[in-house]
Amino acid sequence: MTKVAKGYDEQLAILIGRGLIVDDTHVAKEWLRHHNYYRLSAYRFPFTRLGHADRFLPDTHFEHLSELYLFDSKLRQLVFEGCGRIEISVRARWAYEFGTQLGPLEYLNNQHFKDPLQHAHTLSSLSNEINRSQEEFIKHHLRKLKEPWPPVWVVAEIASFGAVSKLLSNTQSPRIRQDIASTYGLDETTFCPLIHHFSVLRNMAAHHARIWNRGLTLTAKLPRKKPEGLWQNFHVDKKTTNTRRRKLYNSLVLLVHMSQQIDSNSCWPERLHSHLKTLDATLIPAMGFPDDWESRPIWKDLHTENEAEEQT
Repeated sequence: MTKVAKGYDEQLAILIGRGLIVDDTHVAKEWLRHHNYYRLSAYRFPFTRLGHADRFLPDTHFEHLSELYLFDSKLRQLVFEGCGRIEISVRARWAYEFGTQLGPLEYLNNQHFKDPLQHAHTLSSLSNEINRSQEEFIKHHLRKLKEPWPPVWVVAEIASFGAVSKLLSNTQSPRIRQDIASTYGLDETTFCPLIHHFSVLRNMAAHHARIWNRGLTLTAKLPRKKPEGLWQNFHVDKKTTNTRRRKLYNSLVLLVHMSQQIDSNSCWPERLHSHLKTLDATLIPAMGFPDDWESRPIWKDLHTENEAEEQT
């Protein structure tokens, strides 16, 4: 390792030397103190010269970086909240369908799963969660009822989103998978990988990862025919590059759709739309948004609802 750790004054001097305008050095150093130079520097790229990531564009101020950072932070909170609602809903639907169609403890039976080895790994993870849990309802089943494994509607309350996603996609019964997927107007072949996608996206948001312009390694499988009308909201035209498809836009469309299926009166989609409008329009394409995104039905409807609320 040849690099040497830099103090806050040195870090600020590097940014200024690269052309960044710092109007208030005290505020800038406080940002560096609490947000980490390396973390904040990831937000510089929209404001640097093409091919020269260490040279800022003219008239670029420190506030440009900090405002984009704050936009991403709020976006991350909204994504985490949206994924959280989906997680709770899917856990509830999985527990109900599995419990009523197969039985309270049949999630332990590998005959109900396509891949027994994956099922065993998932049960091992669930066992660790049960043994670590300090929840009183878990203690009640383990100690008072002497049940090493609680019924499915109980285990669903401590199972991670990832574990439920794996149990759902690995379930042998197409009927169970489809009965759950139909709740959200989707086909199970699209729904199951989508839930896995959301579990990964939720973890990224939970661990404070930059998401606003990130290229997602695991993209969602987009529903083409079901539900009718959803397809036209996605950014999938022939001119869309693979890099752009891997950005956040299509995931946000699916989050809005799922949120509306869970609670048609939820204000979460409107809050997301309002927040997206706070971003400089020149930066929107970096999130994979099509140029006409606001005229597409799912966003246009939200815009109309927001206008109606403002008038009242």
